[in-house]
Amino acid sequence: MRQLKVKLTIDPPVNMLILGRASSGEGQGSLAAKPGSLTFEQAAAVPMAAVSALQGLRAGGIAPGQRVLIIGVCGGVGTFAVQIARHLRATVTGVCSTRHVDVVRRLGAEAVIDYTTQDFTSGTARYDLALQLGGTYSPAAIRKVLTPGGTLIQSFGDGSRWFGPVGNIIKAVALNALAGQTLKSFTARVAARALTEVGDLIESGRIIPVIDRTYPLTDAAAAVNLVEQGNPAGKVIIAVRPPPPKLPPG
Repeated sequence: MRQLKVKLTIDPPVNMLILGRASSGEGQGSLAAKPGSLTFEQAAAVPMAAVSALQGLRAGGIAPGQRVLIIGVCGGVGTFAVQIARHLRATVTGVCSTRHVDVVRRLGAEAVIDYTTQDFTSGTARYDLALQLGGTYSPAAIRKVLTPGGTLIQSFGDGSRWFGPVGNIIKAVALNALAGQTLKSFTARVAARALTEVGDLIESGRIIPVIDRTYPLTDAAAAVNLVEQGNPAGKVIIAVRPPPPKLPPG
């Protein structure tokens, strides 16, 4: 069963909350102050997606000057990943559908591959790191475009606990052993420290959340349908707002 993640924001909001849960253990909570430059709708789009992008790239050993391929770059995690990779001085290529090519370019990708017209697995370009956030490409197919010591990080589902379906991880054992290339999986940890780091990137103007559309709670079904069927760019937000005050009897 596919898990859908739809973000909620409340108006009028509380003052500090980004999103997450509190914890009594030092450094283990997942609450952080909302960046002052963001609206509450924008802040709702940040936590899991931005942290997953940051940690996914770091799990792949991203370094300045590397060539990074992001597959499924137009989703919630992908739109942060392309910006973070550029901030870390990597050269970024994004893979997405035709309607999102311009968005991905504006976010900083040096090259964009439209998967509806071009199969990147048969191209001549080679990448040090591939971050797969969508699509049905197998590890064996992506291996062909990695450098000899390249790394593939797989993530399916925004906010999923485990990065990389079990079947593909098993298939990748041969890739690791025989090709000298690596597939890694990891658990994304949305802790206060990670949220604070993401918040600093936002406040410095290095990254911005991308929101395709914001719906009122009464249109929640339309929001879910867009996530499921509409291939949105970035996040879809549901805003929970109080009803307008009733007018006094005249």
